[in-house]
This record gives sequence, C-alpha cells and structure tokens, in this order.
Amino acid sequence: MAGPNEAFIVTGRKGKEVRNPETGQISADLSGQKVVMGGGVFVVPFIQRLFILDLSSRRIMVQIRGAVSGQGIKLNLDGVALVKVGGNEDSIRAAAQRFLTQQDEIEGFTQETLAGSLRSIVGSLSVEQIIRDRAAFAQRVADESESSLTGQGLVLDTFQIQDITDAGTYLTDLGRPEAAKVQQHAAVAEAESRQEAEQARINAQQLIAIRERELLLKQAEIKAETDAANAQAAAAGPLAQADRDQAILTEQEKVAVRQAALKDRQLDTEVRKPADAERYRVEADAEGRRNAAIFQAEADKAAAIARAEAEAEKARLSGVGEKSRRTALAEAEAIEGARRGEAEKARRVAESEALRAEGDAQAAAILATGQAEAEAMNKKADAYGRYNEAAVIEMLVSVLPSLAEKIAAPMGDIDTLTVISTDGAGEMPKQVTNGVVQTFQLLKDSTGIDLAKISNKYLGDDAAVPGSTSTAGAASRGEI
Repeated sequence: MAGPNEAFIVTGRKGKEVRNPETGQISADLSGQKVVMGGGVFVVPFIQRLFILDLSSRRIMVQIRGAVSGQGIKLNLDGVALVKVGGNEDSIRAAAQRFLTQQDEIEGFTQETLAGSLRSIVGSLSVEQIIRDRAAFAQRVADESESSLTGQGLVLDTFQIQDITDAGTYLTDLGRPEAAKVQQHAAVAEAESRQEAEQARINAQQLIAIRERELLLKQAEIKAETDAANAQAAAAGPLAQADRDQAILTEQEKVAVRQAALKDRQLDTEVRKPADAERYRVEADAEGRRNAAIFQAEADKAAAIARAEAEAEKARLSGVGEKSRRTALAEAEAIEGARRGEAEKARRVAESEALRAEGDAQAAAILATGQAEAEAMNKKADAYGRYNEAAVIEMLVSVLPSLAEKIAAPMGDIDTLTVISTDGAGEMPKQVTNGVVQTFQLLKDSTGIDLAKISNKYLGDDAAVPGSTSTAGAASRGEI
C-alpha cells in the first residue's frame, strides 16, 4: 500500500510500439510501467518489480558567491527552496527515470539549477533593484528555473532570498543616505513623539491637577456642609434650651410686672393713701394749732401793746419819763415773745409728728410733705416778718437765762475746783459772761443780727450785754 508521500512504480511489462512521425523511428512507450499513488498493487513475482519514489518536499539551501550584478558589483546571495517530485504520473515517470535509484541527487541537481538561474538574473539587475524588491527577484528566479526542473519531474514550491551581502562596503554605503534620512526622520519622529509625550504628560498633569482641585473643592464643600450640619445639630439643643429659657424669662417678666403692679396697688392702698391721710390730718392739726397760737399771740400782743400804751399814757400824764414807756413796751413784747415761743414749740411738735408719719410712708408722700413744709415755712416767714425788734427783745429776755445755764452747765458738773489765778474767785462768773458775749458775737457774725445793739436801743445802756463797759450811758442817767 503506497503512502500519501509515496508512489509505486511497477515494471516488467513491455510497452506499446510507437513511431515518431518526424523521424519515423519506432520505440516502446511507457505503458509497460505502472504508477500507483495512495493505493495498492499486485506485483507478479519474477515478472514484475516494484520501485518506490519519495514524493516529500525537500528543503534545499542555495548559496552563490561573487555573483556579478549589472553594475559589476560582486554579491553574495543566500536563498532557500522547497522542491518535490510532481504529483502526476508524467512527473513521477520523468523523475523515476532520472532519480529513482539516486534520489539523493535531487538536492544537488536543484542547487545547481537554481544557482545558475540566480547568477543569470543577478547579472541583469542592479544592486538597488535586487535589494528593493526581493520577492519579485525570487519569483523571477523561480520562473526561469521552472522549465529546467519540470523536465526532470520536479516542482519548485517556493524560493526565498535570505541574505544579500558584498565583499566591500557598497551595500553599507548605499544605505547610509537613506539610513541618515531615516535616522533624521527617526530623530524628528522621536522628538515629536517625546514632545507629544511631554505635552500629553503636561496635559495629563493639568487634567490631574484640575481633577484634584475639583476633588478638593468638592471635599471642602462636603466638609463645609458636614460642619454646618454638625454645628447646627450641636447648636440645636442649646438653641432650643435658650428658646425655652427665653420663654420662661418672658413669662417671669410678665409675672414680675403683674406682681409689681399688684405691690404698687397694695402699697398705694396700704401705705400711700393711709400715709397721705395721716399726713393730711397731722398737717391740718398742726396748722390749726399754729394758727390758733398765732392768733392768740396776736391777740396777746395787741392787748400788751394796748396796756403798754395805756401805761405809757398814764406814765406820761403822771410825769413818768420815756423810760417807763419803753419798759412797758418791752414787757409787752416779752409777753408776746413768750407766747410766740409756745406757738413755735407747738408748731415744731406738730411738724415732728408729721415727719414721723411721713417716714412710715413711701416715696409718694414725700412730695406732698415737701409742699406742705414749703407752705408752712412761707407762713412762718410771713409771721416772722410781722415781728419787730421789741418781739426779738422779748424772746431774748426769755432765752438768756437758759443760754447762761447751758454755758455754765459744764462747770456745774465739777465737784471740787481749785483756781490758780491772780484775779481771784471772781474770774469764774466772768467766764460765763464771756461765753454769753461770745455767743452774741457768733450770732452777729453768722446772721448779721446785733443783739447788743437792739438791747441798747430799747432798754438803754443799763441793759447792755453782760461784760460790756458802757458806763457813759449810765452816768448820763445818774444810775452809776
């Protein structure tokens, strides 16, 4: 049984005779040979013989050295070819006739055939043509050698040029301009590529920076919103508490206002009005007593003046001098001053009671009290304005004993007193008298009222202030 890459050739039979029409020669044809591919065959022993022909492809290396190009440049070429026996009966019979018993010679024959065709074609082409289009060059070699191989029953499947070199530097020099140009283009392309890469990197960095900025802004915005929400949430409790506290304070203020109004009404009802009523009663009572005292003093004054005038008239008629009249008038004024002092005392007692009642009242009664006091002072001033110097003398006469008593009181508290003085024991009364004189002088300096002058005017020089030495007045009346 023949394999896929094998062919059986059976011989032993005689072929038919065939006459050549041109030469007329008679020869036997190949019909006596039987070719079997992919099948079996029966071989008659001793009559027929079986031969096997390998149909497998053969890889054949083709090398030529010193092939001269059309420019006279010696080239070295290396190629590879794939060759096999043809797959039809004619090719198998042709190959069997030539290589059946020497199938190893197929490679050598093919190498020589291809090398010859290769040298022939190289001589007709330039180096640039050979190098520029190797495929066309190889196809041309295959086409030229095909007829030679086909006649031998062989088929060239493919032929490729692997390498082309020269003995010198022609090929190297040939490629330099192009290499330089290519290198230049490559450098430009590389620079442009680097520039584009750098620009792309810058653009990428810018885009990254923009994205990072947007991210930071978004994060800041989210953080601000989160912080605001947290702050609002944190402040919600204190704000609510503050609102509640404010509401409580508002209600407390309202309650305090109502309580203050209530206390004010209670104060008005319980304190101010009773105090006003009490003050009014006390003032009215004091005013009544004061008016009664003033009226009584006026009446007493009028009676005293009338009596004094009567006594003066009587004294004048009876021959008593001006001194008696003055004495009577002084007595009348003294009586009037005494009564006036009682009236003033009653008035002051009434005012004290009024002030004590006012102290128990609130501030609302102060204004009315002040107005009442002002009115009372005005009336008192009017009453004092009606006084004359005689009344002052009357008051002085009533006050002098008490004044002397107050001045001498510190000495009265002394149990034992030893006086060391050349003036003797009479110096002690002088000190009391000097105290009264100093009091009169203090009153004159502070108020301008000269009590000694008033006394001398109405009582004569005999009634001079104690401690004075007005002997001239007494001598004129013969009373020294």
